[in-house]
Amino acid sequence: MSDSLIQKYNIPGPRYTSYPTVPFWDEKPCPNDPGRQGISLDDWKKTMIRAFSESNEKEGISLYIHLPFCENLCTFCGCHKRITKRHDVEEPYLKTVLKEWDLYCDLLPQKPKIRELHLGGGTPTFFSPDHLKELIDGILKRAEKAPHYEFSFEAHPNHTNRQHLQTLYDLGFRRNSFGVQDYDLKVQKTINRIQPFENVEEVTNASREIGYTSVSHDLVFGLPFQTKESIINTIEKTKSLKPDRIAFYSYAHVPWIKGVGQRGYDENDLPKEVEKRILYETGKKMLNDLGYVEIGMDHFALPTDSLYKAVADKTLHRNFMGYTAGKTKLMIGLGMSSISDSWYSFAQNVKTVEEYQDSVNQGIIPIFRGHLLTDEDLIIREHILNIMCHFETSWNEDRLKFPELNECLDRLKEMEQDGLVILTGTGLKVPEKARPFVRNICMAFDLRLIRNKPTTRIFSMTI
Repeated sequence: MSDSLIQKYNIPGPRYTSYPTVPFWDEKPCPNDPGRQGISLDDWKKTMIRAFSESNEKEGISLYIHLPFCENLCTFCGCHKRITKRHDVEEPYLKTVLKEWDLYCDLLPQKPKIRELHLGGGTPTFFSPDHLKELIDGILKRAEKAPHYEFSFEAHPNHTNRQHLQTLYDLGFRRNSFGVQDYDLKVQKTINRIQPFENVEEVTNASREIGYTSVSHDLVFGLPFQTKESIINTIEKTKSLKPDRIAFYSYAHVPWIKGVGQRGYDENDLPKEVEKRILYETGKKMLNDLGYVEIGMDHFALPTDSLYKAVADKTLHRNFMGYTAGKTKLMIGLGMSSISDSWYSFAQNVKTVEEYQDSVNQGIIPIFRGHLLTDEDLIIREHILNIMCHFETSWNEDRLKFPELNECLDRLKEMEQDGLVILTGTGLKVPEKARPFVRNICMAFDLRLIRNKPTTRIFSMTI
């Protein structure tokens, strides 16, 4: 794509792991539920049970467990985490997670069937293998595995050993994801993530020896001091390990949100618009040459991986866990800061370990804010999901039409002229060359963003 198009469309915009996006959730305090905003605990329970009743037998549920502890601060990271080298925090935190799970299971009309379970963080492998086993055993005491279940976890190569991998494999995990970011030493020092290639090689090879069927590496472009040469070096090293999936993310520089970590460098240290695009195009071409197929936004997979198959089957889904190979109507988030999704509503847990443990130990599901989706929200959500997952959407059914549709299409006219979207009478498609602009295309449908034009920058840049 031309430099002029990159400059034209490189604006702040959401990544659309949800619609409405978090900044546009209802912020009104709940009159009958002090301390919560946007959704009351009763409304969250009702929508959660509704989604469960509609989908548990058919598709199962998803479970996301946030394990927030890290031994060191990676300054590029945007996750909710707690930095500590004290491992005595593990057991009380996991006991609280299992108590929260009990609170949910006590509400459900039958035993949940878990279709997807993901351990995120933080650093899940900060926890000992024995403690991770206690956690998963405790979860499965109140649940069963759905047919074709998929258990996965994120891991830091420097803090993952063979016992971690073997223990989680024995518990049913078959997919893992290792944070690599970049192999250039200057970049690693700047983001405080010094991680030799040999460490990544060791955990990747051990995963395959044990029997994991999908190994993923996370790479990031746009990091401070990153160059085309460092991207080439990183992907050449990645080539030798041939992970089944690669997440090739754009670095989101949002120091006004993430604070001290991302203030360790400034925007002058980051690749500029065109330079950053070159990093992406260079990496994308190398990955394509290696046989990877671009899946949705930021993700690449080999044709043997379940993510690729989900694209072919049109079952690819996107939620707060990113892209997943199957859709479940209900995703329950456990742990501090976790976000749950009942399709009809969102609910986020409190953001500190202390608040989280205090609420759960009082027998209270620890949400502090959320959003009840309106009928309009549900329609727009479906269009944005279609675009993000399948690079197309349509409104040939009455249920997918809404009053502002023509206004949305008018906003897409200029993108159509620029070759970024193909409009038909009843739908649209995103050409392959325009996939880097998919966030911009979704923004044309984002009625809440359009009506509430932010006066300050709240999103990362789209390109």
